[in-house]
Amino acid sequence: MPPSRGKAMARKPLSAKESKGTLKRLFSYIFKYYKFEFWMGITCILVSTITGVIPALLTGQIVDQLDTALKTMNEYIKAGNQIAATNTMNEALAYIGIEILIVVGIILVGLTCNYFYQILMSKLGQGTMKKIRDDLFNHMQDLPLSYFDTRTRGDLMSIYTNDVDTLREAISRSLPMLVQSSFTMIVVLVSMFIRSWALAIAVIVLVIPTVLISKTVSGKSGKYFISRQAAMAKTNGYVEEMINGQKVIKVFNYEKRAKAGFDKVNDELCYHATKASRYASLLMPIVNQLGNLQYVIIAIIGAGIIVSGGASWTNITVGTIVTFLSLSKQFTQPIGNLAQQASSVFMAMAGSARIFALIDTPAEKDEGYVELCNAIEGKDGEPIECQETTGKWAWKHPHGDGTITYTWLKGDITFTDVDFSYVPGKPILKNISLYAKPGQKVAFVGPTGAGKTTITNLINRFYDIEDGKIRYDGININKIKKKDLRRSLGMVLQDTVLFTGTVKENIRYGRLDATDEEVEAAAKLANADSFIRQLPNGYDTVLDKAGMNLSQGQRQLLSIARAAIANPPAMILDEATSSIDSRTEKLVQEGMDAIMKGRTVFVIAHRLSTVKDSDVIMVIDDGEIIERGNHDELIAKKGKYYQLYTGNSIK
Repeated sequence: MPPSRGKAMARKPLSAKESKGTLKRLFSYIFKYYKFEFWMGITCILVSTITGVIPALLTGQIVDQLDTALKTMNEYIKAGNQIAATNTMNEALAYIGIEILIVVGIILVGLTCNYFYQILMSKLGQGTMKKIRDDLFNHMQDLPLSYFDTRTRGDLMSIYTNDVDTLREAISRSLPMLVQSSFTMIVVLVSMFIRSWALAIAVIVLVIPTVLISKTVSGKSGKYFISRQAAMAKTNGYVEEMINGQKVIKVFNYEKRAKAGFDKVNDELCYHATKASRYASLLMPIVNQLGNLQYVIIAIIGAGIIVSGGASWTNITVGTIVTFLSLSKQFTQPIGNLAQQASSVFMAMAGSARIFALIDTPAEKDEGYVELCNAIEGKDGEPIECQETTGKWAWKHPHGDGTITYTWLKGDITFTDVDFSYVPGKPILKNISLYAKPGQKVAFVGPTGAGKTTITNLINRFYDIEDGKIRYDGININKIKKKDLRRSLGMVLQDTVLFTGTVKENIRYGRLDATDEEVEAAAKLANADSFIRQLPNGYDTVLDKAGMNLSQGQRQLLSIARAAIANPPAMILDEATSSIDSRTEKLVQEGMDAIMKGRTVFVIAHRLSTVKDSDVIMVIDDGEIIERGNHDELIAKKGKYYQLYTGNSIK
């Protein structure tokens, strides 16, 4: 059997080099597919940021204009020139009115840009995630079976859900906020120095504690957010395992242990999530309170300068103080935003690393060049390639000199001195030699873990052998393209896999271009037609939850029908009747007998009664063939097969 599934893929903080590479990879998706949306979004963010600062500057000008107008008006009143005083105030109010209209216009422009950048970033985030999910799923189809044998389903699902969603959140929300906060700090800082260098320096000095505290808190928060993702994947995997095993849990009264196990992983998730939320929740109140303190200090400093007469050399007016009170808030807030979003970005980078690790996993190698082709029989009996479907197949074998030879697909399979191990140094199969002639039924029997299923995995090239040769119709299977090799082999497994869809669609998995008549013919051959017609909508009945609305025997009959419609010359039946009752087994066995006629068949079975009629029975033990022969020959030998069949110990 394949090696046991490994632990979940670890999530850990990335190094600076890894983060840079991951970020570069992520932006390659953005620039490849959504360059326009990205740059338009950045432009809108920049305009929105500038329009957010301008009103504060204009407000200071309005205050200064009003202050100057009031002083001038008082002087005119003291001089007894009431008309001049009135005119001065009217001119000031007209100027203020114009500036208020300008402020309103700028705010509207900012709101418009903010609206559009939200739409653009949402499209960019969702679109990029779609491309990444497409690449994830498409690449997953090209991965070798060994990849899935060594990883938990829950952990792989966590990549598609938690990691991808975290990355989407970072692209559509955190990234724009980081850009906007950075722009805001730069624009505000420049504006403050233009307005008053003295107060600008005071703001920078006052903001240093905010920066230091934000960095510390965000670092703690980011660490726990990353560990929360790992704990979430672990919890998801455990829940999936418990859902799949509910019957076993009920039968063996495992409920308390299951709850205890869940409490353990859930407590771990709760711990890391609480820590992450605690630090994240602390950040903004701290930043806000420090901002309020900075607000008061700036007001006191500005007022002190004006009262002490320092306004002449510092260029500080009442309007300057009003402007700085607003700008200091705008300068402090982005620091908190940057720190708060940093943890989200760290978490997204860790998730991105796992996503790209899956995408970068080497695809299943296929150096084969021999293909299957439709063929007709020539005058001398040799295959001739044709385009139309004939029901006959041949191996198309190109050679180095440019010539092509054709060999009929017969189902002649031989193993010669085959060695194999899943883990180096731990051999599973040792010196396996066997042959199966076209039309023969070859059975493998032996204890669990002896290597029976491994032999069939090697025929399909789910794994490649370490030493020896496997030939199919005289051709080394390493030379045959994997898709063509697997097309020539039908499989009926113990664990029947059905998919959400109609009965007809599930049978048609065996051959996608099969007609409705061919689907029904295959179902009849597999003894499935009668029960299918009793379903609510017959062949159009939708199977839910991988066919859980059918019995195990009915699911197995559909699996046989799927193999029958593929019409391969060779079949592999791996414990196909071990999970069903004796009455259903007879029905299933009849269906299998029907599709086995004229085909090379490899059968793996614990119920030895199902392999009595095999042409050859091979007894596998500890990765070696220790006995071979037909039923009568092996019974006469009174060896391992005799012991397995009769239950009697060998004397």
